[in-house]
Amino acid sequence: MAKLALKILVAALCSTALAACVSAPTAAGQATAAKAPKLLVFIVIDGLPMRQVLAYRDQLQPDGFKRFLEHGTWYANAHYGHGHTVTAAGHATMLTGAYPQRTGIISNEWRDPKTGEAVYCTSDAAYSYIDHKTAALAGTSPRNLLAETVGDVLREADPAAKVIAVSGKDRGAILPAGHKGTAYMYMSESGQFASSTYYMPSHPQWVNSFNAAKPADAFFGKAWRPLLPEAAYARSVPDGQSWQVNSGNGNKLPAILGDKHDKPGPLFYANILPTPFGDELTLAFARAAVAGEGLGTRVGAIAGAKTDILSVSLSSHDYVNHAFGPESRLSHDHFLQLDRHLQGFFEYLDAKVGAGNYVAMLTADHGFADTPEWAKSQGRDADRINPTQVLSWVNAGLVKKFGEGRWAKSFSAAGLLFDDALMAERRVKAADVYQEAKVLLLQLNGIADVFTLAQLQSDDRSTPYLESMRRSWHPDRAAPLQIVVKPGWLFGSRPGGSSHGTPYAYDTHVPILAWGPRWIGEGEVTQPVDVTDIAPTLAKLLGLRPPAQSQGRLLPAVD
Repeated sequence: MAKLALKILVAALCSTALAACVSAPTAAGQATAAKAPKLLVFIVIDGLPMRQVLAYRDQLQPDGFKRFLEHGTWYANAHYGHGHTVTAAGHATMLTGAYPQRTGIISNEWRDPKTGEAVYCTSDAAYSYIDHKTAALAGTSPRNLLAETVGDVLREADPAAKVIAVSGKDRGAILPAGHKGTAYMYMSESGQFASSTYYMPSHPQWVNSFNAAKPADAFFGKAWRPLLPEAAYARSVPDGQSWQVNSGNGNKLPAILGDKHDKPGPLFYANILPTPFGDELTLAFARAAVAGEGLGTRVGAIAGAKTDILSVSLSSHDYVNHAFGPESRLSHDHFLQLDRHLQGFFEYLDAKVGAGNYVAMLTADHGFADTPEWAKSQGRDADRINPTQVLSWVNAGLVKKFGEGRWAKSFSAAGLLFDDALMAERRVKAADVYQEAKVLLLQLNGIADVFTLAQLQSDDRSTPYLESMRRSWHPDRAAPLQIVVKPGWLFGSRPGGSSHGTPYAYDTHVPILAWGPRWIGEGEVTQPVDVTDIAPTLAKLLGLRPPAQSQGRLLPAVD
C-alpha cells in the first residue's frame, strides 16, 4: 500500500473562514480540507534515546509506541541541534522551536556569570507551590524562559483554549506549559500533584479530589517485576552490576516499593519516580486533567470546537537510565512497562475524546550515554571526569601563568566561569585567561575540545561541535568557556550510573513520532530533522503563526 502523505492543517481562526489542509514543502499529493483537532496531546519521555525505541520494537504492545510506528508518521533521524543536551534545555526547545541561545534555558541549573549565584531553570521566588512547602530555587514559574510556546500563541489567538502540562518534574511541566498555560508537577514529599501561585491562588476541585484519594499510596508494597521471561532480556545487561546504583529501591528486580518503610512517607513517595509506577501515577493525573478541565470535549464557537493542548512529560525513564544505564535490563523492562501505560492512556483518550478528534505527538528531551563502566567492559574508550579535580588542575595552571588567585571560579552548565574582578585587578586580558584555560583543559584525558568566548562569538561553522555548543550558549547566562567531553565520557564524580549532556548522537538522537488519522499520514521519514521543527509544524497544524523565536522548519511528509 502506498504511504500516505503527512497532512499539515491550517485551521480557520474566524467563524466565516474554512479550515484547509496545506502539505509540508516536500509532501506529495493534493491537500484536503479538515477541521482542527479538538485536542493536541504532546508526550515527552524524559531520557529516551531513539535507539531504545527501535531495539525493543518486536516486544511492544499493539497500541502503545506501535500506534505511532505502524499507524502514524515517525522520524528515524531526528536530533537536537544544541550541544548541552539536558532536561530543561530540551523541554524549553520542543514547543518554542528555539535553541537555548534564544530560550535562555541553557541547562537545568547554572550560575549567574556576573554574581556567581545559583540559578534554577524554573525558579521564581515570587511564587510558591499551592498547599506545599517551597524550597529555595524550587521550580514555580516560567520567568526564565525567554521564548513563547505553541500554547502561548494558541491562547493569544483563543484565550478560552486550555493548555495544561503535567510532569513528575517541575521543569518538565513548567517549560512546555509556557507563559500562558498551567503546569502541575509531582510533589515527592507528599505523593500529590500541585501547581504554583504563578498560575492560580488555589487548585480546582478536580485536583483536590485527585490528591485527597491518595493514589500514590496504592503503590506501597507493590512490586516492580519483569514483564517478560528472563530469556527475553538477553539483549540487555543483567541487574545487580556494581555500576548500577541504588535508586532507592535497590538495583535488582523484583523491587518492592516501601519495603523498608512502615507506611507511606516522603522517602517512599520520592522512590516512586524511578519505577514504572511514576509514569502510571502521572498518566492517572493526566486522565484527571482531561476529565476535570474538559480537554478536547468542550463545544466552542470557532470552527465548531476549541483546540486544547495537553502536555505530559513522563519522568521515570530518565531516573531509571541515570541509575542503571540505558543498556540495563531495568531500563529495557521499564521501556516495555511504559509502552503498556501508553497503550492504556490512548485507550482512555479514544473513549473520552474520540480517536478522530485528537493528534498525539511524542518526543524526548535528550538521549543517554551507556554507563562508562559497561562501555569499558566492551572495549570502548569511556570513563568519568571529576569536576573538582578539573577545576583544581585549571587553577594550578593559571596560577603558574598569571600569578596567585582563584582564576577559575566554578562550573556552570557546560562551561567554566572566571573571576572577572581578579582579571581586572591584575590587568590580565580575559581572552588570554580563557585561551590558557583551554590549553590546560585539552591536556586532560577525556576532554575532546574547548571553545572560548571568541570562538562562540565567531562565524566559524566548520569546527566540529562548535555550532551545536553555540546553540547552547546564551550571552547573558552561559559561561565564556564551553567544554565538550570525548564520546563515552561523562562529567561527574558519582561512581556509578549514567548521564547525558553532549553533542553526540547517543544524546541528540530522539524519537519524533506523530499520530492522528485525520491529519497525520503513515510511514517512516528518513530525512534528517531537528526537534526545533516540532513547534512550527504544530503551529501550522493548529492554524497559528509559529512562536516568535522559532528556528525550526516544517517537518517533512512521508514520501
